[in-house]
Amino acid sequence: MERKNFIKTDEDFTCENCGYQVTGSGYTNHCPKCLYSKHIDNVPGDRANPCQGLMAPVGVEYKDKTYDIKHKCLKCGEIKVNKISPDDDFNQIVKLNTTYLV
Repeated sequence: MERKNFIKTDEDFTCENCGYQVTGSGYTNHCPKCLYSKHIDNVPGDRANPCQGLMAPVGVEYKDKTYDIKHKCLKCGEIKVNKISPDDDFNQIVKLNTTYLV
C-alpha cells in the first residue's frame, strides 16, 4: 500500500459523542471535551476510511516525551493513537488514565 503524507485539513465539526462544537486547527483529530474521535482517515487528513465509526478513548500512553490518547473504534475495533492537544480537558485525561490503570 502506498503511504501518503499527512494532509492538513482545517475543519470544524460537531462531536458525535457529546455534541460539542469543535473548532478544528488542521491537526484536530478528537473532541477536546470528551476525547472521542471518529474513524475517518487511512492517513491523517485523507478522510478516505469507509468505516466512519466512533472511536472511544481507551487509554493514555507516554512516549517520546509526550502523552498520547489511545482510541478504539466502536465499529471495527481498530486502535489508533493520537497526540494530546493543549485544548484537551485535562480532567478527562486524568480520568481516562486512572480508569484504565486497574
